[in-house]
Amino acid sequence: MPEKIRVGLASFGMSGSVFHAPLISANAHFQLRKILERSSTRSKELYPDAEIVRSYEDLLSDDNIDLVVVNTPDHLHFNMTKEALVKGKHVLVEKPFTLKSKEAQELIDISKKENRLLSVFQNRRWDGDFLTVQKVVESKMLGRLVEFESHYDRYRNFVQENTWKEEEDLGTGILYNLGSHMVDQVLVLFGMPKSVTAHLDITREGGRVIDNFDLRMEYEDLKVLVRSGYLVREAGPRYSLHGNLGSFVKYGIDPQEDMLKAGFMPYGDDWGKENEEDWGFINTENNDLHLEGSIETLAGDYPAFYNNIAMAIKEGKPLAVKAEEAMNVIKIIELAMQSHEEKRTIEL
Repeated sequence: MPEKIRVGLASFGMSGSVFHAPLISANAHFQLRKILERSSTRSKELYPDAEIVRSYEDLLSDDNIDLVVVNTPDHLHFNMTKEALVKGKHVLVEKPFTLKSKEAQELIDISKKENRLLSVFQNRRWDGDFLTVQKVVESKMLGRLVEFESHYDRYRNFVQENTWKEEEDLGTGILYNLGSHMVDQVLVLFGMPKSVTAHLDITREGGRVIDNFDLRMEYEDLKVLVRSGYLVREAGPRYSLHGNLGSFVKYGIDPQEDMLKAGFMPYGDDWGKENEEDWGFINTENNDLHLEGSIETLAGDYPAFYNNIAMAIKEGKPLAVKAEEAMNVIKIIELAMQSHEEKRTIEL
């Protein structure tokens, strides 16, 4: 293995330009070697040392590429990841991992056969608000947790034209897009649920894809609610947690995506820090003492994801996001779709 892990980026769209290219280029363990742009040369302005290629075959045929980032439209993830693994590349797949859990299992089997790393970009495990929620849950600050609710809402009251994300097909819509982040966070906190109940809707005029979902996951003595919609102009809490000793409520969303969109590079003491007015509020008790007030949000840390990928490739350290975990996310999404179609709760 050379000193730097040489990376081929399969697309320079939103995820490539906003997330992957900055995170890769800012990390001393990686070299962004090739970027696939089928007609544009936009990446050259920002990453002049990276070579532009016009086909996926050109990227895969380079023996000097160690890691391929498959960040193309979701329906291409399975085939492109399979091709890269068979070519002997380590692969990082943008979420959602695949459209079907059986496809995910096939890729896992191939990665083991080829002895190649396979991970999924579930970057919102490193959102500052989620890291803070994780600490609240693990430290049992609310006592016995009885209800957990998360929202990831947007306001877009029109249907975007000329985008695959708005075309009616398997994998389009916000259940796969935003839901894959939200379900992953729930599984990190609580593991697989006992049952899944879901209601899926199309709420915008002229809409063809799911743009609103209500997902309920049941655990032993714990109710988890995951909700998202495109017609939410005034957002409510991002997270609401309630236990037998108290509650924690958090508004706002992690600032890292907006920082990356604004052109900030992912390093420095202020990276991922949230404004004080957005900190979460807790009302609880500890040893008969009433505690009430703000909790400082931990700094978000998307760079930690790529640091883990580097250590897994170079030193064999365990992956932070295992492909099996990402497959479980797809399984929950499949169960949610089944629940909606059959109008019933699905027991695992």
